Amino acid sequence: MNDATRPIFLVEDNPMDLELTRRAFAKHRLGNPLQVARDGAEAVAMLPRWESGEPLPLVVLLDLKLPLIDGLEVLRRLREHPVSATVPVVVLTTSDEDRDIRTAYELGANSYIVKPVDFDKFMDVASQIELYWVALNQPTR
Repeated sequence: MNDATRPIFLVEDNPMDLELTRRAFAKHRLGNPLQVARDGAEAVAMLPRWESGEPLPLVVLLDLKLPLIDGLEVLRRLREHPVSATVPVVVLTTSDEDRDIRTAYELGANSYIVKPVDFDKFMDVASQIELYWVALNQPTR
């Protein structure tokens, strides 16, 4: 599978943030499909699916404030599982708490971005995510 067809996996429970992300990626004509989990349990449920051959995401965009299983626990499980241990994870959240930032990096996050509330600033973030994680970064296969 080539990188242009690998999904971007968005783990986001807020419908407004989900729609904002979809709009931002559509505006930038991001070619990769957007795969969505609306809570931590849905995100973790992808592990056996990836293990059985579904395409691994190019990058995971992970909110921390999630129902059922919080984002830090999702990150821990992604890093513990051999199938997803090397998939880049970008924490994209409203939390700017030092404890969350430190814990996310300790658990293996590749990047930590605080979500901007302004649409134009969010568009800038989406553009940077696309440029770096989709166009420039060399993912594992």
